[in-house]
Amino acid sequence: MTAPTKPSPGGPSDPAASGVPLHAPVIDWFDEHARDLPWRRPVAGAWGVMVSEFMLQQTPVSRVLPVYEQWLARWPRPADLAAEAPGEAVRAWGRLGYPRRALRLHGAAAAITERHGGDVPSDHAQLLALPGIGEYTAAAVASFAYGQRHAVLDTNVRRVFARAVTGVQYPPNATTAAERRLARALLPAEEASAARWAAASMELGALVCTAKNESCHRCPIAAQCAWRLAGKPAHDGPPRRGQTYAGTDRQVRGRLLAVLRDAAGPVSQAALDQVWQEPVQRARALDGLVADGLVEPLADGLYRLPMS
Repeated sequence: MTAPTKPSPGGPSDPAASGVPLHAPVIDWFDEHARDLPWRRPVAGAWGVMVSEFMLQQTPVSRVLPVYEQWLARWPRPADLAAEAPGEAVRAWGRLGYPRRALRLHGAAAAITERHGGDVPSDHAQLLALPGIGEYTAAAVASFAYGQRHAVLDTNVRRVFARAVTGVQYPPNATTAAERRLARALLPAEEASAARWAAASMELGALVCTAKNESCHRCPIAAQCAWRLAGKPAHDGPPRRGQTYAGTDRQVRGRLLAVLRDAAGPVSQAALDQVWQEPVQRARALDGLVADGLVEPLADGLYRLPMS
């Protein structure tokens, strides 16, 4: 007689993966404690949701809020942004960091205008086909803007699931297939509840189940949390990646872009040379900006933000 196959952890047949006991307390908590953020208001629409998702990648809400408001005031529809030079998107991005996101958002706006008559598509596959849109962003827009049933896995959600269901302090450095299976297994069956669950589990990770100094006493599912019930074992996986900035090429790129953003016209090589003393690193950073399409070299040693 063949022994029954043991389900893999986090798989659809794993009893621990059933999210039913988690749904109501997390959604009820969200209904009471969710932050009033502009992209969560009905007036934001799908475009507002998409802009927020681009801006919030690796950037905290407090830094995003003022730039988001200015962006939507200037470009309330994708076609408004698509009509401008991509360099204007980079300029308006300001100091949010990772400015390639501005170019990707501009590219997505142009594609939405060309392919979908200026309306952000609701179909997940069409969202995924837009330039600069990955699996996470497509799922987030479909879920948050259109109330669809998708697994939305950002860092906060992954941490909540790792602790509450898997029983470990932190998720892997990169999203795994097992995490995706678990997220799908945890989704409520009904679309509206699934969309609410996606937003609620994300907010729980942002406000309560944080990376450091988690507030278990405020958590609506603390009594069910596998990690807490196991005594909060310390992380024993690969070292978690830390982010450094001072002295890196990222810092140099940021300073070079700041000069170009503030300039009314092209900037000379001599002016850019003033932002960083080490010439090899400065040249490498500038070359990288050019290669990424964030800076356009002109004749006579001049540079500007991209015009096309």
